[in-house]
Amino acid sequence: MGSIRRSKTKRRTRDLDQITQDILSPKHLHAHKISKDPTDLPGLGNHYCVPCAKWFDTEHTLTAHQRGKNHKRRVRLLKETPYSQREAEAARGLGVDNGAAGTKTAEELLVLGTSGQAVAQAGDDEAGA
Repeated sequence: MGSIRRSKTKRRTRDLDQITQDILSPKHLHAHKISKDPTDLPGLGNHYCVPCAKWFDTEHTLTAHQRGKNHKRRVRLLKETPYSQREAEAARGLGVDNGAAGTKTAEELLVLGTSGQAVAQAGDDEAGA
């Protein structure tokens, strides 16, 4: 049989919104750090890269990582403003009032009006404004 694809949770890092919270709130970062047992971490948890959310054995490996492409890419991504819940809902169409389906606004009714007077009145309103 074929191989089964499984998600690799061992190498999964923290999401960008979580890291943004770590940067903005030292309390949030401290809560993350104390949730880990220092004896289980590389270098006893002394060398941590905040933008990448990774632990390193020595100061030398941390500085080598900070000069690397992956770290610089992560820093660039963190400089962008994260999406808010409101933006996500607006992109999906939630919270945006498009009016009832099939109804027209007053301006659309004036433009689509069959009599010439309604179209002329709409033009007069724009000229007076």
